[in-house]
Amino acid sequence: MTRIVIAEDEAIIRLDLRESLEDEGYEVVGETGRGDEVLDLVRTLEPDLVILDVKMPGLDGIAAARLVNEERLAATLILTAFSQRDLIVQARDAGALAYLVKPFQRSDLVPAIEVALGRFAEMKALHDQVGDLEDRLETRKLLDRAKGLLMDECGLAEQAAFRFVQTTAMAERSTMRAVAQRVVDGDLRPPVG
Repeated sequence: MTRIVIAEDEAIIRLDLRESLEDEGYEVVGETGRGDEVLDLVRTLEPDLVILDVKMPGLDGIAAARLVNEERLAATLILTAFSQRDLIVQARDAGALAYLVKPFQRSDLVPAIEVALGRFAEMKALHDQVGDLEDRLETRKLLDRAKGLLMDECGLAEQAAFRFVQTTAMAERSTMRAVAQRVVDGDLRPPVG
């Protein structure tokens, strides 16, 4: 079940929103009327989505959305009575994945939520993929440095240097990156003769 935090300063709207969300099968795990409480609430409750009103005491919803998005904690949906283009642009730039103008129809709520959740999942997957690629690139650089050291200091051919790192990693049930790091640090060399 999709878990949602609501940040809306008007209690009656918050209650109506909670009822609408629960009727649609969502689980509201937390609520606040203050923007400056959003980040702690989201960190603690780990929702899938945060619905943020723009105008709230303590911190506005756009600034709160920016903080939530910087840490990739949850999808964010901005809910506001204001439809000025500059606010929409600010919300987009803060990382909001959907924007609903009050008064909204219940029929508009579910599509906005589902689009925000889908976009968040895509962004998270891309971020993870970039992280994996960066890690693989760093491993490759480290492996190349280790091979170069083994070739220069031990007179190994490139293939033999690679094989040494590979077989050492397998024998020690370690990663090639860890073995390459030991070679670069000067802690590991092939036995002589």
